Amino acid sequence: MSGHPLDDRATRLFIALAAFFCVNAVLAEFIGVKIFALEDTLGLRPLEWNLFGQRGSLNFTAGTLLWPLVFVFTDVINEFFGRRGVRTISWIAVGLILYGFVFAFAAIALAPAHWWVEAARDQGVPDYQAAFAAVFGQGLWTIAGSVTAFLVGQLIDVSVFHRIRRATGERWVWLRATGSTAVSQLLDSFIVLYIAFVIGPQQWPTSLWLAVGTMNYAYKMLAAVALIPLIYLMRRAITAYLGRERAAHLRQAAAR
Repeated sequence: MSGHPLDDRATRLFIALAAFFCVNAVLAEFIGVKIFALEDTLGLRPLEWNLFGQRGSLNFTAGTLLWPLVFVFTDVINEFFGRRGVRTISWIAVGLILYGFVFAFAAIALAPAHWWVEAARDQGVPDYQAAFAAVFGQGLWTIAGSVTAFLVGQLIDVSVFHRIRRATGERWVWLRATGSTAVSQLLDSFIVLYIAFVIGPQQWPTSLWLAVGTMNYAYKMLAAVALIPLIYLMRRAITAYLGRERAAHLRQAAAR
């Protein structure tokens, strides 16, 4: 092996996985401001759910398009780089998310050029500055809830993943992947809403918090189950890239 760290395939692999993990986490935070109607997107009739005395249709943040991929990368990094790998990238992702929001708010505070404010009027945006502030200037309660829920979820995920791994060994990759996601996202789904909308300025009633949290959790679990084949494909591709012996060594070290 060469003395340069980047000559090591495992090091390059970790950098690539960490980069995709972090960019997905940051993008999910920023595009999450948009709420989309799942039924309308798929051309289906609205499904009116009724939970805890609350009614609604299947509306989710656009961030849900990316969070399932974050779960997949969490499980793959857990598999090959263990607790330390997941905790390291989780803290880096949180730092990048906060860094991004600091500069988003700084950009909002900049005085806009007068001509730019009306530059998109023909496209139906009469005030570009107001639109920019609305999209990138998410409420501080929402940011706090999202970052806290993400970090708690990641730390719980890595703990449950390795508990299942100790009990099952190298068997049943799908079980430790979905099992850890099931526990971590149960907390994540309710923590973010509680901080952002219950104790935040909107003061949601408990019934609405439980209903929306349950629907979000159900969506995340369906996505996690649907992406199980991707975990196996990535595991196989990584083993081929590293070689069976090196991949097995990394998995053994990650399990300790």
